[in-house]
Amino acid sequence: MREISVTKEEAGQRLDKFLGKYFRAAGTSFLYKMLRKKNIVLNRRRAGGGEIITDGDRIQVFFSDHTYEMMRGKRGQNQAFATLKKIPHRHIRVIYEDKDILALNKPAGCLSQRSRPEDISINEEMLSYLIAEGDLTEESFALFHPSVANRLDRNTSGLILAGKTLRGQQYLSDQLRDRRVVKLYHTIVKGCLAEALQLDGYLYKDMRENRVLVAEQKEILPAGAQEIHTAYHPLSFGRDMTLLEVHLMTGRSHQIRAHLASIGHPIAGDPKYGDLNWNRMLRAKYGLRSQLLHSYSVRLTDQREFVCPEGEIYEEVLTGVKG
Repeated sequence: MREISVTKEEAGQRLDKFLGKYFRAAGTSFLYKMLRKKNIVLNRRRAGGGEIITDGDRIQVFFSDHTYEMMRGKRGQNQAFATLKKIPHRHIRVIYEDKDILALNKPAGCLSQRSRPEDISINEEMLSYLIAEGDLTEESFALFHPSVANRLDRNTSGLILAGKTLRGQQYLSDQLRDRRVVKLYHTIVKGCLAEALQLDGYLYKDMRENRVLVAEQKEILPAGAQEIHTAYHPLSFGRDMTLLEVHLMTGRSHQIRAHLASIGHPIAGDPKYGDLNWNRMLRAKYGLRSQLLHSYSVRLTDQREFVCPEGEIYEEVLTGVKG
């Protein structure tokens, strides 16, 4: 018999979900069979799998040593952990950190999460950082994989939140689903926008082209268009351009970029929805190769706010003075 002690980092999830992570090489049907036969029990009592485990619970497992190790599937986990350990975390810029969550400043050009197995994203760099800091061990990695909680486009910079523990990940997931969470972006757009305004409309995403269409009336868009709301107010002005603070009220794909472009004020450097000639000038003068859209802050429902100032390129473009 072996005994597994539940820690506070693992508490709060269903027993069957925990077992599925702990015994990664075991199928769901096998684990339920072991529960029925009382080869796996919780606090020395029969369990069905739906119980919510708490800090200090003890799970007794009546497997042979060979079966136990085989069901853990450690070889694959060890290889994955060793690979992550070697990844440089040069893009990790910590804005805030506690025992459960991380707030990072993602530079433009980095993926939030990988889209192909060979990609290295901020998520992989964050895991490498946690390993280097001693917050993620080989044993804890076998039970839980920390992960980023929100995504930004590759060429959008700024605030990325990540759950270091299961508790942190669940907390951020619940927060980011809540419409009361305030997400603010900073961006430079073409033209002068002198007054604050809320834009309302509809957005349709063409999955094949990875491009969205925006309109004020839902009827003129293809079926499946979603309602969007984007509010902004000007912060400062340059020569025929405006620095805006944008409140992302509904978080749809490419929403800010497409919504502002639809009213004739495209974002500087945006290759998909922007002004081609203006972008060429900005690239030649400032070396600008991505859109000037930055996730500036997130204010949670508990009133905690994480702030991530934009880079110097914003001031350079706005003032016309290259540093």
